[in-house]
Amino acid sequence: MNKPTQVKLTEIARIFFVLGLQSFGGGSSTLILIRQTCLQRGWMEEGEFVRTWALVQMAPGINLLKLTALIGHKLRGWTGLAAAMSGLLLPSALVTVLMTAGYSAVRDQPAVQAALKGLLPATIGLSLMMSLQMAHPLLKKAYAESPLRLTANLVILGSAGLLFALLNASPMAVLLGGGAAGVLLFAIVPARARTRSVPADHKDLP
Repeated sequence: MNKPTQVKLTEIARIFFVLGLQSFGGGSSTLILIRQTCLQRGWMEEGEFVRTWALVQMAPGINLLKLTALIGHKLRGWTGLAAAMSGLLLPSALVTVLMTAGYSAVRDQPAVQAALKGLLPATIGLSLMMSLQMAHPLLKKAYAESPLRLTANLVILGSAGLLFALLNASPMAVLLGGGAAGVLLFAIVPARARTRSVPADHKDLP
């Protein structure tokens, strides 16, 4: 996809500023907002967004900040990167300072404690929904290639989850293992051969 240079720097900063103001509930909610913005504004297609999200997890640091940096750089280069990062971080920093100052006065209130307990399942629900939304186009494309490739994707997906959950493997090891498994499995499992249409005039030829 060509870089949409028509996006103004002030527009990038404004959009990410609004995203920063709405980024309640942790990284999952912020990721959902960034994804929706990229898709709705045509900055990225679903497949490109998923590949970018996978890429940022291969480098150390905070994934959402790396994702924001890559999106800003894609839109307007280094100045776009600075605009996106500034827009996202400024409201978050301001709100965090204000909430920290006010939280000490109300943290022992029963209503506040109950609200905090409700945030955890809601955040997990957002994470699950985001995972399903990102997995859907990947699995749909794999099925279009062949059912065996869909199976290979499901094997990698399930194995990665089990390695991380049961063996406490590091994210880097899981990602590298997934990449190696992809190279091996997709080299063995062929894609569905595309059928070539035969012109009507030649169907009866021997």
